[in-house]
Amino acid sequence: MSEDLLAAYDQHLRGTGVPALGAWIEQDGPLLRVVGEHRGFVTGPRDLSGHDVDALIAAQIAFFGGRGEAVEWKVRGHDLPNDLPDRLRAAGFVADPAETVVIGGIADTPTAPSAPDGVVIRRVDREAIPAIVAMESQVWKRDCGFIGDHLAGSLAAAPDRLAIFTAEAAGQIVAAAWVALREDGVFASLWGGATLEEWRGRGIYRVLVAVRARLAAEHGYQYLQVDASDDSRPILERFGFTAITTTTPYIWSPPA
Repeated sequence: MSEDLLAAYDQHLRGTGVPALGAWIEQDGPLLRVVGEHRGFVTGPRDLSGHDVDALIAAQIAFFGGRGEAVEWKVRGHDLPNDLPDRLRAAGFVADPAETVVIGGIADTPTAPSAPDGVVIRRVDREAIPAIVAMESQVWKRDCGFIGDHLAGSLAAAPDRLAIFTAEAAGQIVAAAWVALREDGVFASLWGGATLEEWRGRGIYRVLVAVRARLAAEHGYQYLQVDASDDSRPILERFGFTAITTTTPYIWSPPA
């Protein structure tokens, strides 16, 4: 089963999704890159062994360095060649924490319990984005304005492909999450899922997974995909998600 899911992942989830308004996708040989967001993004096929990998890496540095921008190269745990991470590090890329790619069948996702007392789950529009950014910044203890830019730009570019949900208590957003309905019609990707510390452990994350799964099911999608943190992975596995690989962002930043 996990091998089938991995094959489906490689078939459908190697692309970039819909870029935010004002951003665009370019192809550089076997690679796809997104240009015009808060930093560049690069993704590629599973196996780059038949290509000059060092030249491809140098080309991304030259391109985004010329724009004065950072760039993320998304590396999966089963990518080839095996020394791709070593080559990226040698070129000046720095690894962010790895996450686990988990996939669940939408039809198999159980219904979550109701939201805890005093918490209301809502689907929101761009007017809620500033409050979401404030909550995310509090959770991650850094300025998360780039999340707001991405959400606003994605809604402007393709409002039917993104749904944002919040959990609110006493008029305050205490958690938020969103789902990207990918163009393939097969996979819906779950993102966000941040919750204020004092509201964790009450089932809010599970409810947000369930409402997004229900929306994806209504649109005919078959699978949910999450790049899961170590905190989220156990919850998702209890939902029936299967771990298939890892994903690590390798970040290159231009010299100060």
